Amino acid sequence: MNEEMQTDDVNITISVFESCNVEKNVAKLVKKQFDKNHGPTWHCIVGKNFGKKKKMTGNG
Repeated sequence: MNEEMQTDDVNITISVFESCNVEKNVAKLVKKQFDKNHGPTWHCIVGKNFGKKKKMTGNG
């Protein structure tokens, strides 16, 4: 993805978040706009619980 495309897509995403606060609706609207702009190959997942934690423990 080139830099111009990234900038446009970030702006789209910000705009959707500003107009909508329901996560599944945000995902639906972002995907719809990405599909329109770049073709129907996009998947969009929005949520709070998609982080990953890893705890390292050692012997000593």
